[in-house]
Amino acid sequence: MGRSFWLPVWTLWRREMIRFWREKARVAGFVASPLIFWVVIGSGFGDLGFFYPGAITLTVMFSAVFSTMSIIEDRREGFLLSMLVSPAPRSAMVLGKLLGAATLAWVQGMILLLFLPLAGFHPGAQGVAGLAGVLYLLAFTFTALGFLIAWKMESAQGFHAVMNLVLFPMWMVSGSLFGFASAHGWIRWVMRVNPLTYATAALRRLLAPQVEAGTPALGLSLAVTAVCGLVLWAAATAAARRRGASSSA
Repeated sequence: MGRSFWLPVWTLWRREMIRFWREKARVAGFVASPLIFWVVIGSGFGDLGFFYPGAITLTVMFSAVFSTMSIIEDRREGFLLSMLVSPAPRSAMVLGKLLGAATLAWVQGMILLLFLPLAGFHPGAQGVAGLAGVLYLLAFTFTALGFLIAWKMESAQGFHAVMNLVLFPMWMVSGSLFGFASAHGWIRWVMRVNPLTYATAALRRLLAPQVEAGTPALGLSLAVTAVCGLVLWAAATAAARRRGASSSA
């Protein structure tokens, strides 16, 4: 992979950054929404510390997924077609889009990390570095999921409906609202097969040495999240190649 691959990746990543900073209302919501969400939810349940990892995962997940909604706008404006007929590899196009949207979601998650002391956590420099890595892995995974869904959607309304149907249930049974010890029956099994459970567990283990019984180990959590990200990235790339082939025909 040489210049013909990495130049489109860089160009699309940069386009996502410029596009974001030009939308002033989006910038304001980008900074304020995660903090408000965490304070309101955590205060309502009376435990800012427990809901802190869940607030971060929800923030990063939604930011990552809904950033990819711009694919639908690009299709309407003709930019997507210009990318498909360009000599740039489809894999470069997908990677550039994913890295751009994932970076924005990661920054939003990093904003919440500024409030670690308020949540009662003091992980140190090494712990913060580990948290930053997990957040980017989470952001990339859900950006790939959002790309895969948005690629097949013709309207923003349909995209919103599908993603809300998928994301909220995933988050609710990821250990963000209640832990494994509080779960009963089939809900516990659902938590075990939910990929978001492992990202949330990784954050919990990096934030505090003592976690609730049944929380997945850090190594397993990182492995599951990474594998999901790679599989979704491969699926998104394959979808883009199929669309490109059909468009050329």
